[in-house]
Parts: sequence; C-alpha cells; structure tokens
Amino acid sequence: MTSAENLLPTADGAGLRVRRTTDSGSTARDSAPPPRRARRGPFRPDLWLNTRQRNAARRRVFYFRVVDVLGVSAAVIAGLAALAGGAPMAVRLIDAAPLFLGGSAILGLLRSLGLYRFDKGHGFPSHLGAVACVAGIGAALTAALGYGLHGAATPWAVYGRWSAGVLALLLTLHAGWSLMVADWRRRGALTPNIAVVGATRHAERLIREALQRRDVNVLGVFDDRLARSPDAVEGVPVLGEADALLNHRLTPYLDRIVLAIDPKAEARVRDLTARLSVLPISLTLLIDPKTAEQRNAALEKLAQAPMAPLEGPPDLERRAFNKRLQDMVLASTGLVLLSPALLLIALLVRLDSPGPAMFRQRRHGFNQEEIVVWKFRTMRHADADATASRQVTADDDRITRIGRFLRATSLDELPQLLNVIRGEMSLVGPRPHAIGMKTGEVESARLVADYAHRHRIKPGMTGWAAIKGSRGPMHTAPEVRRRVQLDIDYVERQSFWLDLWIIAVTIPVLLGDRMAVR
Repeated sequence: MTSAENLLPTADGAGLRVRRTTDSGSTARDSAPPPRRARRGPFRPDLWLNTRQRNAARRRVFYFRVVDVLGVSAAVIAGLAALAGGAPMAVRLIDAAPLFLGGSAILGLLRSLGLYRFDKGHGFPSHLGAVACVAGIGAALTAALGYGLHGAATPWAVYGRWSAGVLALLLTLHAGWSLMVADWRRRGALTPNIAVVGATRHAERLIREALQRRDVNVLGVFDDRLARSPDAVEGVPVLGEADALLNHRLTPYLDRIVLAIDPKAEARVRDLTARLSVLPISLTLLIDPKTAEQRNAALEKLAQAPMAPLEGPPDLERRAFNKRLQDMVLASTGLVLLSPALLLIALLVRLDSPGPAMFRQRRHGFNQEEIVVWKFRTMRHADADATASRQVTADDDRITRIGRFLRATSLDELPQLLNVIRGEMSLVGPRPHAIGMKTGEVESARLVADYAHRHRIKPGMTGWAAIKGSRGPMHTAPEVRRRVQLDIDYVERQSFWLDLWIIAVTIPVLLGDRMAVR
C-alpha cells in the first residue's frame, strides 16, 4: 500500500501542514503534524487558513483604497505645481478647482461602482476597462470645469498630462491589485470553507454540485440525529452533532454554516439558529432548489468571495479594519517605547528565579482559534500551569517575588504586544482564557451557555471587563457569568472611540485597584 497524505489544519492555524503516513504508522513531516488524525472528505484545501487570516486577506482591499487615494492626491498636487510653475501652494482656488473635482470624482466612482470588490465573475480586462472609464470621466469633468472657468485660457496641456498620468497610475495599481487577488483565489486563500448542518437530501445535492464546481469547500456535515445519519454524505464526513461546531477543531476555518434542513421545520430552524448564533460565522438556510440552475445559483452565492465592501453604511468589515489599524499603530509605538523596560523586566525575572523569562500558554482566540499568548513568567518554572487548571489565589505560593509585582501592575502582560502585532490579539477585547481553564472542578466554558459569544471578536490585552473590575482568576460560577456578560456587552458596543477610552483608563484603573488578585 502506498503512503497516504493528509492535509489537516493545525492548532495554530499557520497555513498548510502536510503529514505523510506510512504503512507502519510513522509520520514524516514537511513542517509540523496536525495534533491528531481527523476524518477526511473530498474537499481538502491546499492552504489551511483560519477565519481570522482569511478575513485579513479580504480586508487588504482597504489598503488598496488607501494607496489609490494617496496616488491620486499626489497626482493632483503635481498638477497644481504644473499650473503654478512649481509652487502648488500658490495656486488660486479657481485654478485648482478642476483638478480637485476630477480627483474626487475618480476616487468616489472607484468606490461607489464596486471596483474594489474584485468579484470572481469579473475578469481582468473588464476590471481595467472599468477603471479606464472612471479615469476618463474624471478627465472629462476636469476639462469641462476648466473650460467653464477659464474659457479660451484653459491650460489644456496641464489637464491633458494630468489625465494621462492618473490613467496610467490607476491602470498600473489596479492591474497589480487584480493579479494579487487572482493569486489568492488560485491558492485557495479566498475559497469559502463551509460546514453543512443536516445530513439530508438537500445536503447531498449541495455537495454533489459543489464537487463539480470546486469553488467552495464543504469540510464537514453535522447532524443532531446521529443515530440515523450516515457516516458520510457524498464522501463528506459526518463529524458530530450541531453543538460540536461550538468547539470543533474545524470551526476556526469556517466561513459559513449552511442549514440544509427543511425550512418548514420552523422550530428546528429557530433552535439551530439560536444555538449557533454565538459563533462569528454567517448562517445560511438552504431553501431546497428544484432545478440544476437553482442549485447552481445557490452555490454561486456561497462561492462568491469578493473583497471586503467599501461602499454603503459603516459595517463590521470597516470597523474591523479600523480596529486593526489602531492596533498596529499603537502596539508598534508601544513596543518601541517600552523596549528598554521589557528588557529590564526580562532580566529581573531571570535573576529572581531559575527558568526562562517568558511564559507561553495556549488560549482561545477569535472564533475558537487556538493562539499562543506570551507573558513574563510570574511563577516558579516548575509550577507553571499551562492550562490554568488551578486558578491563582491571593497567597499563591507558586508566584515569585518579582511575579507578585508584575501581576499587581499587569506588567506581565506587556509581551502580548507581539500577539497584537501578529494579528492574533487586539489591544482591547475580551481577555483570552486558557484552553481547558477550570473554575473549581468544572471547565469555565461549560458554566455559561453564551460563553462562545465572547470569541466573536479578537481577544485583547485589556477590555471592558478589565476596567469594570472583572479581571484575574474566576473562582465561582457567578464570577464567570459576570465576566462573560461584560465581554458580550463589549462585543455588541465595540467602536473605535470606545477602544480609545478603554485604553486611556486602563492604567489608572489597574493601578488604583489594590484588592484584585491577578
């Protein structure tokens, strides 16, 4: 028998992991093996990216937009300099107005016409043709306003060179954007991963059509009636009941959950929707399509993987982009400014007790993703508790002398700036809990029904719960419920300005609370 090759997601979600299993059961690793063997189906992504990484790829369109704005603005300044003989600030407003109008029109049309979505159905030539038309409209408006203001004295040469320059710039940029997006699609970074709930005939038809199209990956089927369910539906394995999605190893890799059940079963639809709505994954109810055209139309909706939308009212995508930009700027600045203090703390930890200066712990991140969180070590190395099976108490004998100071001031959390820069955490969000963390003898996640709801956003170094007094260990079920409720309140209220306020009050709140055990 030849060796089989398994492509499976790993706990850290760091792209592709390949495991080759030989006849004897030994494994040879190209990089790192998956944590354990899983049942495989016919849809095996060549590149395993978790939801956070896939969302980050989609939101790169915001950077495209920023570069376009900067490029057109630079072209406008160059045009003003040409009008004023090299001194753009000396240009009269009446002379500058045509260029401002043309540049604004171009940027507005690029956004409003959806030319940043890069839809799968729109080809490379049609996209560049649309960009050229937009540049032409901007040039026409510039020329028309210039003639209206200056008449025969219109500086046609300047407007002509400006229009040609903007056209060449935008065609070059958007050709690059289009090639980048096409490469992401070819590698599978934008191919949607879905799970189907319901081992039904609807699911069979959906998977059969998906196998023919190969533009959507059906990673697994889940069904509450396992006793009557087959082991697989069209080759896709049945992996458990619907509730298994709340903590399944595949959940961090899903873009959408499809309910392939009879829509007439309203009570069941409501029940499944309520149970799965805590996950930050879109839910779709599959209405049974009668014809091949209808089935293809349904799959086309699932397979569409445009970049994040820029047009329309403020949405979650733009909020997430703004939050990421805020994190990058503040975390990078903080890491540079605090680097001497970080080195000093690391030295003090090493001198205080034997062992490494840093402590790593696996914790839950966005959408149940497992991340490795960094902290300064505050316990004796031999007593390190990677799973938080024993919560910290006020007189905990595991904590070192310098560790008590670091915990009291929360300085032990500063290395998590690296997690923020990597995109695994945010400056503000629910605190990441250790995987398997217990409150008493019970796993904390089992004490609150809505516990998974706190994973709808990336975990943070500080958060709403932290400044409201709920931080550190949780020794009772009411403490867990209060923490989760505060986290959910933040998830539902999150905004750029709320994050800034939480960051601003974190230090005085933490330093002013001498009673907290952290």
